[in-house]
Amino acid sequence: MLDEIKSQTEACVRELLAAAGLEAGDILVAGCSTSEIKGDRLGTASDEAVGGAVFSVVYAELRERGIWLAAQCCEHLNRALVVERGAAARYNLRRVSVVPTPKAGGAWASAAYRGMPEAIMVEDLGDVKAAAALDIGEVCVGMHLKPVAVMVRPSDPWIGKARVTMARTRPKLIGGERAQYI
Repeated sequence: MLDEIKSQTEACVRELLAAAGLEAGDILVAGCSTSEIKGDRLGTASDEAVGGAVFSVVYAELRERGIWLAAQCCEHLNRALVVERGAAARYNLRRVSVVPTPKAGGAWASAAYRGMPEAIMVEDLGDVKAAAALDIGEVCVGMHLKPVAVMVRPSDPWIGKARVTMARTRPKLIGGERAQYI
């Protein structure tokens, strides 16, 4: 099961990165329900092995490209984010004092906190916002995205039994019908 989850995760992340055109230093926000991946109701069956499997793939793909990961916690921690200290310093993010666990924050966020070098917790992304999002299990990561979000449709919209939603962002189009865009 974990090998299939890793394979599905890798495919989704690669499709999102291809569509989003992210650059080194950009932030990708990701949320994940390990319960939903296993086919259980959101928040009812947190699984550390599944969280670790998903994290290992997402983090490796992003780190290779110099993209920062913001791993969203569940609603019990007000959707706070696990980020690396370097990202928090670069973007002047407001730190909070909490450590995610499988029962408060979720197995995904717990895995991110244990797996990132110098992981810290932040309340949100402030004015920076993420340039792309990976939402595994419909956990509502959109609040952390820059405007304007554009949906990216994965060729396989499932990781395990969890629906995958992805988005990229683009600059706002302004000026009306006489404007020219690049």
